[in-house]
Amino acid sequence: MFDSFHRGTSERLDRPRYHADLGRLYTSGIGFLNKLERGQHFQERGFPSWEAFADGDWERALSLADERREDYAQELRRAARLGVRHRRLRVVEFPITPYVQWELFVLRARVEVGDEIRILDADDISNIEQTHPVPEAVILGDVVLYEVIYDEDGNAAGAEKYTDRSLIRETNAGFDALYERGERFHDFFDREIAPLAPPRVSGTPTGLRGAR
Repeated sequence: MFDSFHRGTSERLDRPRYHADLGRLYTSGIGFLNKLERGQHFQERGFPSWEAFADGDWERALSLADERREDYAQELRRAARLGVRHRRLRVVEFPITPYVQWELFVLRARVEVGDEIRILDADDISNIEQTHPVPEAVILGDVVLYEVIYDEDGNAAGAEKYTDRSLIRETNAGFDALYERGERFHDFFDREIAPLAPPRVSGTPTGLRGAR
C-alpha cells in the first residue's frame, strides 16, 4: 500500500523549499489534500499551546488551543474558496503519549469548525507495518505526494517529493481505504481522551514538527 513510496523517484526538499512548494501547488486547483500522521512524539516550537504543554501548564495549553479556532475556520474558508477538501487521518498508539493527548485537543478545535479528521488505532494497521511504520504523508490531489522526513535527531527536515501519477493514485487509494477504517474523531476523543488526567511531561518530547 505505502511501500511503493520507496520504489518511486523523488526530489529531496529541505523545510523551506517543502513549505514553499506545498504553498504554491496548494493554490493550483488540486481539489483535495490528504494528510496521514503517524509519529507519536513531536515538538511544536513557536506554537503557544505546545509551549505551554511542554512547560507543564495543561490548562493554559488547552485554552490556547481553543483560541486558534478562528484561525482554523479561516483556513477552511480559504480551502473552500479554492475548492480544496481537507482530510486528515491520525494514527494513535496505546498507551497514548502525552504529545498525542495534547495534539488531539488541538485537532478537536479543528474538527469543531469543520475539519475532516479520523483516528486509526495503530494495532489496526499492524499487518502493513511489519517492516516499518506507514509514512507521514501529505498528498495534494493527483499532483504531488510528499513524504515528510526527519533528521537523525528526529527533527522535521523537509520532504521527499514524488510526482509520478500512478504512485500518487496508488497512495491516494491506500489513504482512502485507511480513512474509511478510521473512527470518527469525537467518538474516539470522548472515549479515550476526555477521561484522561492531564499528562505528566518529563523532559522535552523529541521530533520538531513546526506550528500546526
